[in-house]
Amino acid sequence: MSLRSHAAVLLEQAVDELKVRAGGSYIDCTFGRGGHSGLILTRLGARGRLVGIDRDPEAVKAGMEVEKRDERFTMLHGSFGRITELAAQAAIADADGILLDLGVSSPQLDEPERGFSFRFDAPLDMRMDTTQGTTAAQWLAQADESEIRGVIKNHGEERFAKQISAAIVAARARGPIITTRQLAAIVAEAVPAREPRQDPATRTFQALRIHINQELEELPLALPQCVNLLNPGGRLVVISFHSLEDRIVKRFMREVSRADHLPARLPVKARDLPVARMRLVGRARRPDAAEVAANPRARSAVMRVAEKIEQSAA
Repeated sequence: MSLRSHAAVLLEQAVDELKVRAGGSYIDCTFGRGGHSGLILTRLGARGRLVGIDRDPEAVKAGMEVEKRDERFTMLHGSFGRITELAAQAAIADADGILLDLGVSSPQLDEPERGFSFRFDAPLDMRMDTTQGTTAAQWLAQADESEIRGVIKNHGEERFAKQISAAIVAARARGPIITTRQLAAIVAEAVPAREPRQDPATRTFQALRIHINQELEELPLALPQCVNLLNPGGRLVVISFHSLEDRIVKRFMREVSRADHLPARLPVKARDLPVARMRLVGRARRPDAAEVAANPRARSAVMRVAEKIEQSAA
């Protein structure tokens, strides 16, 4: 499969912000089908290194094909919440740049059997890593109504979470909910009002996907590890597609870029003051109109960048 067979969002902008050096070491925490990795490799020299990480077996398979052709590249199977451990497996003790392109990938949405999309009638799976974990169908079969309501409300920001969770519990009493179309129909019937140009099941599917893959739990685990792995001057580039993800990234980057975490007027010597570990690089960036027109899935993307600071110069 070609690295460019699926459009990577903010491709040039993200790789530009990594400031790729010919002999540097880089980690693409969300390889997908390798759009960002492919461009990074074009900018690396013969002594450069790139590690790709992905929890999706199909993405790993695509990455292994790249590894066969390019000795500078190493592909690893795992979640980015284990980035320190995975980097060590690839003999990477520190990195000059780390990229996270969050959320679901186009291939996952476009392959019916993955169960991420209600556009197809398929098994209700939703696991990014199909080798382990609980499917969405299995979780819906055993979760109580309050759990389902909380996930749909908190992860989907769905105002009709109460009605939808009640409808799901009522429907499963009549028979198991095992396909995407079943769930989409249940949600459509439960939602009393429809948003323009959005299927009523959109927020529910998003919420279940985030929960099944523990996406909001993995991110806070990964971000501090990324900072620890970066060399001074190294860049952390994160692309988010959901307000909850972006909020986590924004708060984290803001905290690690602040030096004044102590209460005002606390009698502390200057040399004992905490120092910032990162500096923010520019403002949050979004795809331009041309990219959104070419790739509508890019419309919600937000990219944030921070750079590791030399502690002695902080």
